[in-house]
Amino acid sequence: MDLISTTTGPVDVDAQLDAIARRYKRAGGLGVDLLNLVGGKAEALLDQLPASVRGSLEHATQRALEQAMKVANDSRSVVPDQKGWLNSAVGAAMGAVGGMGGLPTALAELPVTTTLLLRVIQGVAKDYDFDPSAENVQFDCVQVFSSAGPLEADDGADLGFISARVTLTGAAVHGLVARVSPRLATVLGQKLAAQTVPVLGAVAGAATNYAYTSYYQEMAHVHFGLRRLAVDADVPVDTLVARLKERIAQNNLV
Repeated sequence: MDLISTTTGPVDVDAQLDAIARRYKRAGGLGVDLLNLVGGKAEALLDQLPASVRGSLEHATQRALEQAMKVANDSRSVVPDQKGWLNSAVGAAMGAVGGMGGLPTALAELPVTTTLLLRVIQGVAKDYDFDPSAENVQFDCVQVFSSAGPLEADDGADLGFISARVTLTGAAVHGLVARVSPRLATVLGQKLAAQTVPVLGAVAGAATNYAYTSYYQEMAHVHFGLRRLAVDADVPVDTLVARLKERIAQNNLV
């Protein structure tokens, strides 16, 4: 067992990695009940969207994420960070409203939900004593969206998003947004399709948003928990990621 002393006391690396692995497992199971609810498979959901929507979804997602960066940061001086359960509840309420009117209201809700998700991720970063206004932390916040969504089958490969880095420049965050948007568009497209399932309407909207808000919140804890552990224990992030993957594999979590 690693027990490393820091200025704040000893750091039990193994215990913290176990806790992070549990969060990772919890995040990966959040879409199961939702899939049962909508009665379909994640890979088939996108086919339910009109071709025009599928074609424009990536651009709309990139625009929503760029807008969310500004709004989420500006809102921090007005609205304080909330508890995890409240974030999920707010997300569910927004999804219910978005699902009431089918695809048109679900599309209108997309940038609002994206802003909420980013704001939630920023709040988690602050919990680990990272400054959400710092460019490198904003980079990490967007990077969390690179992880698989709650409806995706997760083979653990997405853990690479934690250790991925580029040289930070003035345009680094915007460049990352462009790279993240295609994957996030697929994830949000599945959410939109689930929200437009006939009859379910607001119920599916609430369920999808609850799952997505809870998922990205948990993945943010995984991401910034590893970042904080790397600082406190003076262990490279890549090393911690490799050890986390081992724990997940050994416990049949992938």
